[in-house]
Amino acid sequence: MNEYYSNIGSKFASFPIRLGIVLAVFICSLFFLLFQGGKLAFMLFIIVFILTVYLIMGRWSGIKKTTGSRTLLMEQDGKLVAGTSVTIHLQVQIPGFWPIPYVFIKDRISRKNGGEQRFEASLVPDWGRRGVVEYRTAPLRRGVYQFGMTECSTEDIFGIFQHTGVIHLPYSFKVYPKIVAIKEWSQLHFMFRGNHFHSMTTRAVRETTQINGVREYNYGDRLSRIHWNATAKTGTLKSKEFEKESLPKTIIILDCHPDHYSSSDQFELAVSVAASLLDYASRNGLLAGLLTHQYIPPGHSSAGHNPMLDHLVEVEANAPRSLQQVIHEHSIHLPAGTFALVISPLQGEPMAQSLGWMKLRQLNPCHLCISGEGRGTGDNWMKLLKAKGILGYSVHTLQELPYVLGGNVR
Repeated sequence: MNEYYSNIGSKFASFPIRLGIVLAVFICSLFFLLFQGGKLAFMLFIIVFILTVYLIMGRWSGIKKTTGSRTLLMEQDGKLVAGTSVTIHLQVQIPGFWPIPYVFIKDRISRKNGGEQRFEASLVPDWGRRGVVEYRTAPLRRGVYQFGMTECSTEDIFGIFQHTGVIHLPYSFKVYPKIVAIKEWSQLHFMFRGNHFHSMTTRAVRETTQINGVREYNYGDRLSRIHWNATAKTGTLKSKEFEKESLPKTIIILDCHPDHYSSSDQFELAVSVAASLLDYASRNGLLAGLLTHQYIPPGHSSAGHNPMLDHLVEVEANAPRSLQQVIHEHSIHLPAGTFALVISPLQGEPMAQSLGWMKLRQLNPCHLCISGEGRGTGDNWMKLLKAKGILGYSVHTLQELPYVLGGNVR
């Protein structure tokens, strides 16, 4: 807001000078009428008087009290992903009756973690002193966006004075990372079957003794499962719903150290991979948590993954601690048997030490390497991981992630 008002102040630094010139012309015409007289002096005075009144009264044209509303026209169902654009529909209403030939509109969108887009347009108010402006943003990056002050300005027909008003229409929205649908992760399912001697389906549907709610009675339910209080209230048989055991806990570890990424696009790919894996875990009932520079515990439903997605919207490659330090710091959240999925472009001895430390703590580590653009980048590292018995994948683009993991896009 301060920036807007400082710009306005600089624009009108010459306003007293221009006003002084207008008043000087008016006084000269008045003196000419008083001392010279005659029809010519009278006509000149009337013309200058009318123009002076018009120019001065423009200050009360109503532009300073302009109101408006802003609408975002999104292509998707209220959820934006990185790379998409937004159409903004801005409607303004100018109070008063003084004629306004046109209105300049200046709007801006700022990104929380840096970056800004500015928009300028003009409109001609209708008979009701209303006007509509519509503009489209450039493709948006992942992050949280908010609108700044909207500046409305107008000039008289001679362009001598400019009058400005400011509309405050606070609104913010999120742009989520890109997500690709993963149909199946075959090696993950095979690992779960091997570790727990049960098929994934049998393991997933096994029930605990914790009551999770009430459901309709199904033929064949045991008598001990009937919820008698709910049955008495509704008049129909109700059965107890128990929580189901989930597969072993999965922790997605996203490396956020700036020195490990060669470009911002490489980090955006890592974030999109993490978001895609969270989406896969949500659709398949996997208990997955997220670890960046902070830890977010696993959620038991699709709604439980929302805090992780919200965190991925704002996360940046600015972690002050290395990946190995972050893992050691949050080791309490990595109990034995946890599937630890590390998303990082880091290779070599530092990553080998981190993955080896996980194996010593009886974790199941997996390195999803965010490789460079070269198709052969990371192949030697994958061979080294395979020799050590550690699961590893090399990803170059987001589109190839489902194929790398062993499934196809839905």
